[in-house]
Amino acid sequence: MLNKFLPGFLLLAFSISAHAILPIQHWQTPSGARVLFVENHDMPMVDIKVDFSAGSSRDTEKKSGLAGMTRYMMTRGAGDLDEDEISGRLADIGANLGGDFDRDMAGFSVRTLSSKEGDAIDILAKILKSPRFEEKILEREKKRAIAEIRDAQTDPGYVSNKTFYKLLYADHPYALPPQGEIDTLKTLTRQDVLDFYKDHYTAEREVIAIVGDLTRDQAQAISNKLSEGLQPDQPQPSLPDVPLPVKPIEKDIAFPSTQSHILIGYPGVARGDPDYFPLLVGNYVLGGGGFESRLLNEVREKRGLAYSVYSYFLPLEKKGPFMVGLQTRKDQTKEALGIVWKTIDDFIAKGPTSKDLTAAKENLIGGFPLRIDSNRKIVDYLAMIGFYNLPLTYLDDFTKKIGEVTVGEIRDAFSRRVNPHDMVTVVVGSGG
Repeated sequence: MLNKFLPGFLLLAFSISAHAILPIQHWQTPSGARVLFVENHDMPMVDIKVDFSAGSSRDTEKKSGLAGMTRYMMTRGAGDLDEDEISGRLADIGANLGGDFDRDMAGFSVRTLSSKEGDAIDILAKILKSPRFEEKILEREKKRAIAEIRDAQTDPGYVSNKTFYKLLYADHPYALPPQGEIDTLKTLTRQDVLDFYKDHYTAEREVIAIVGDLTRDQAQAISNKLSEGLQPDQPQPSLPDVPLPVKPIEKDIAFPSTQSHILIGYPGVARGDPDYFPLLVGNYVLGGGGFESRLLNEVREKRGLAYSVYSYFLPLEKKGPFMVGLQTRKDQTKEALGIVWKTIDDFIAKGPTSKDLTAAKENLIGGFPLRIDSNRKIVDYLAMIGFYNLPLTYLDDFTKKIGEVTVGEIRDAFSRRVNPHDMVTVVVGSGG
């Protein structure tokens, strides 16, 4: 049945790609920021995203949490606006201020009516160029962040995730938790925050993504305003490559939870890696396809050992993790682990069947329009393309590259990129 429908999906994919689903305009501002813009007049809305290479991987072990604190403090008062005035003025014009923070990037986003974009851009420009970093607010936010970490330490999911990254990445900056550590947050000073801001929030390290009801000239004026006057660029060391584990690592942490929280993984791929699409399609069969995946079938459907089990690749600037996760009753931990490991081993050795591949392609290609069905999703993709220097045709090529993946390519990619015998395994809650 699946074969019957695949040609239609592939035809749709070809049609989408051939007609350039997203005509991305791009340029560089006089200050050096990279800009990606999609003009869309369907709604009187504008979505803007501004990202910097200022994620937690730019922290040091002694100042873990500095990157996240700097990004958060930028919205707590800027220029002639205090934190209440920032939120109040945005509410007055119906604009939403948000943002992202992860191991690679720190950023801000604004969604506003196109008729009010000038007011929203004025506020965002102040946040980017003249954050106050007030001492009393910094002390308050440090206490808030420390309280959040203390609360999170009672969550086995938090403990397992933090432990997993530490074991997987060891001395690499990706091992540092984005939230920071209680002891390091306590020592952060206003000067630390100011220095981090000056070093990392520069126009040369800025990516601006814009989607919505604007002309090219309007978008250029916005991007110039969001980049001019930023700090001069400061040389920063490149992130080191991620070393691969040389032996299996297993960590069992006793925890007063009703279930064991399990994470298994290995360094995966970086953004732009040519193996990404074979790994994406293959992982859909292994653990990314919900009820259709091997892991869920073996662990849940056949044996009832877990309600959910999943796997995914998270590409980053350097090798992000390949991760498998599940929760199971404490007394079933050993059995569930055995089944997961065997399923991974078998998949890496044999790969998907032709039927599996057809179903995976059909679902990934058929679901592609949902990835870009709103301006907010599109602006996120533009930001990713710009930040990681991906081809501007990335979205146009997406379904084509999925359609071209073969069983042999999946087997080859998994065999080279995932070593099932040297994986990191973390179990939190099994009783030690």
